[in-house]
Amino acid sequence: MDAHADGVVWITIDRAAKHNALAGRVLTALAQAVAAHGARPDTRLVILRGAGERFFAAGGDLVELSDVRDEAATHAMVERSRGALDAVRRCPVPVLAYLNGDAIGGGAELALACDMRLQAAHARIGFIQAKLAISTAWGGGPDLCRLVGGARALRMMGRCEMVDAAQALQWGLADASIADGADGEDLRAFLAPLRAHPPQVLRGMKAQLIAWREGASYGARREVEYAQVLATWLHDDHWQASDRFLAKAAR
Repeated sequence: MDAHADGVVWITIDRAAKHNALAGRVLTALAQAVAAHGARPDTRLVILRGAGERFFAAGGDLVELSDVRDEAATHAMVERSRGALDAVRRCPVPVLAYLNGDAIGGGAELALACDMRLQAAHARIGFIQAKLAISTAWGGGPDLCRLVGGARALRMMGRCEMVDAAQALQWGLADASIADGADGEDLRAFLAPLRAHPPQVLRGMKAQLIAWREGASYGARREVEYAQVLATWLHDDHWQASDRFLAKAAR
């Protein structure tokens, strides 16, 4: 974990030797870290990445999951894992996935739980759960359908396709292709406009996204927007920005 001075927090899934597999304890720690940083008033963005360059996350830990053999254990596993990804979905600040490598199976579900995906040029996204004769389990199926539509979602899941960065951009799975790594200009350029916004503005954006994503009514989403404009309009940051704009326009 590396909290930057400008409010951008990086959280690393640090199991490179295990392809960054999402064991139960890893998911729990991830959810706790996202929640803790999301609760800090100075946090602007949270960015998730995997250790190394081969995998963002390679799905669930198959050794651990081999003990999940009955309905009660399956239910417990699904609720725990889906709850961890819901902590990402409901984090009050934007959460981005930097796909430093392949996101497959449950790792692809984690990537889609994030608000945006920045995909390294060599990285791929694969919903390959069917190779284990299972479906998605952690909310990734609905997220995939929302992003790419039903036909493409069924194609990806049914064919177990590994979607590269160029295709992911075209389909709306990825929001940027990163050719020069986490410290390169591509990522800096993408993040720069987001970093320029005050934290409360980003929180206002995310609140509207959460309401839409969770199926709130049109009226409820308008109420969320109203609450957020009150919080941002009356903030000193708004008036300072307005004064700067007016001073520049008067030159």
